[in-house]
Amino acid sequence: MTTGRLYIISAPSGAGKTSLVKQLFAELDGLTVSVSHTTRPMRSGERHGSDYFFVSVGEFKAMIENQAFLEHAQVFDNFYGTAQQTVQDNLASGLDVILEIDWQGAQQVRRMVPASQSIFILPPSIEVLRQRLQNRGQDDAEVIARRMRDAVTEMSHYPEFDYLVVNDDFELALSQLKSIIVANRLRQDVQQQNLVGLLQDLLN
Repeated sequence: MTTGRLYIISAPSGAGKTSLVKQLFAELDGLTVSVSHTTRPMRSGERHGSDYFFVSVGEFKAMIENQAFLEHAQVFDNFYGTAQQTVQDNLASGLDVILEIDWQGAQQVRRMVPASQSIFILPPSIEVLRQRLQNRGQDDAEVIARRMRDAVTEMSHYPEFDYLVVNDDFELALSQLKSIIVANRLRQDVQQQNLVGLLQDLLN
């Protein structure tokens, strides 16, 4: 059985990352999305252990001290982190793992897992990004303004990523994400392990 591949998917708030990853997970087998720990308050409709593991600041800092995170970062006023053991277990079982993290976390993961693949999702324009944030109805004008400022900083890190996907047409962006994962699954080194029996029969 082949080991799974780790994918990092990052985007500025409002670019549509969460919706794309949710649909990607629904349409591709052999995928799992890592559930992050966070100190931010739970939003309406969210579930502990499904959307995030919601923990206190004290609990989060204790996990940092115990080196339990593959990556962790402070985003706005809250902390986010990915538990290392969960990711390792999923990869060992052959699942491809998706991390929805920001550019800071992506830098940490690349250092620890150089074989990971990273994808950055861009909005089609600044105007569209602002409109999407406003349409969500989750934040007031001051928070939206801050998110827009931070979006420019986040997007400036696009050269650090292996792939760029523009989320203008949702179905096209989804198709491009699927293509990246399928292409990696067809790499010679991966297929050599998957097709041991066939290759032996063909070459003997």
